[in-house]
Amino acid sequence: MASKFTELAIDCADPHGLARFWCSVLDYEVQDEDDGLVTIGSPLAPEGRNHLGPVPPTLTFAQVPEGKTVKNRLHLDLNPTDREQDDEVRRLLDLGARHADVGQGDESWVVLADPEGNEFCLLAGRHP
Repeated sequence: MASKFTELAIDCADPHGLARFWCSVLDYEVQDEDDGLVTIGSPLAPEGRNHLGPVPPTLTFAQVPEGKTVKNRLHLDLNPTDREQDDEVRRLLDLGARHADVGQGDESWVVLADPEGNEFCLLAGRHP
């Protein structure tokens, strides 16, 4: 039996604020809150890691004292599901994202950063 990807941990200054942002982006909900930790996940798989087979990964935001200093070495790639890329970029900017330049040049994806500066990509194709 192999391992399965169930959770991504993200260090941050404001776990509750970043969890709200990503809940809005991904249509996730808060699944657990503890002192300095907030875990969000898909309402379609509330049993998370205990579900047999692949699951949408949860995101856990952990409060840390240090700030982000360099480009992420790991980032999320997102696909819009119900609108075109330009419309989704506008929605994400309205939620608090901002454009980011990581030296990507002229590509089909758009690089954005969440409210704490963590880069992520919004791909061009819609995938329901």
